[in-house]
Amino acid sequence: MPKLMDKFPLLRAFLKSLGVLVILAWSILPIALIAMSSFKADRDIFSLTSRFSFTPTLANYTLLWERWGDFFHGLWNSFLVTVGATVLAVTVSLLAGFAYSRHAGKGLQASAFFLIFIRLIPPIVITLPLFPVVNWLGLNDTHFILILLYATFFVSLGTIVMRTFIDQIPRELDESAMIDGASQFQIVRRVIFPLAAQGMLAVAVFVIVYAWNEFLFAFIFTTTKAKTAPLVVAEMIGAVEGVEWGVLFAASTLQLLPVLAFVILMQKHLVAGLTAGAVKG
Repeated sequence: MPKLMDKFPLLRAFLKSLGVLVILAWSILPIALIAMSSFKADRDIFSLTSRFSFTPTLANYTLLWERWGDFFHGLWNSFLVTVGATVLAVTVSLLAGFAYSRHAGKGLQASAFFLIFIRLIPPIVITLPLFPVVNWLGLNDTHFILILLYATFFVSLGTIVMRTFIDQIPRELDESAMIDGASQFQIVRRVIFPLAAQGMLAVAVFVIVYAWNEFLFAFIFTTTKAKTAPLVVAEMIGAVEGVEWGVLFAASTLQLLPVLAFVILMQKHLVAGLTAGAVKG
């Protein structure tokens, strides 16, 4: 088959383009349908004749503001939790990645495998046993508990990513800084931090996407004060008076846009994080 493709370069280019189009359609079409439906009247949302030909309206967004004010409070909570979890996870991952990269030992090597192992455990397994502990500490329905849980859940992956990035930074730079009298913390701040910035952005993208959309931890550990946007969307689906699909699609669009824009802007860093260490110089 590869030899056949080499003989017909146009066919190879066509198949590649077709594959890209299929992937784009698979990924973008559901998002586009949700966004379009948010500007439709309820009678047009599921109408086949009005799928692409309809009169746009902002009524769904107006109703969202009037009837589901909690959603915008949930967006603010999601923002606070996401920022806090990202800062905490990236900071801890940077320091842990430096330790794993620059200090060898059987204990550290074993703990690295442990980090990978615990990342495979489903969140629900640790969520239920944590509930009485969180309740006893009085952390239920707080931003802090969500920040801590989200950061903890991604520190393992973030540490592995950061270790891979820091491994690519020459140790001679550390030694030169030590000769000049720099401490370990100063080496991390002045040498590692600037050179590993791309890895930190990659970890940040992972944490932001996860924390912004996470549902399970927020559902179990929050009720009103720290309730995030995904919980309000779930309440819309289970509303007693029935689902207002236009309002639901409007809320879904508003929740999707910030993280979608961020991922698009940071996609090169996301790819760098996924491929870190794949090529050795």
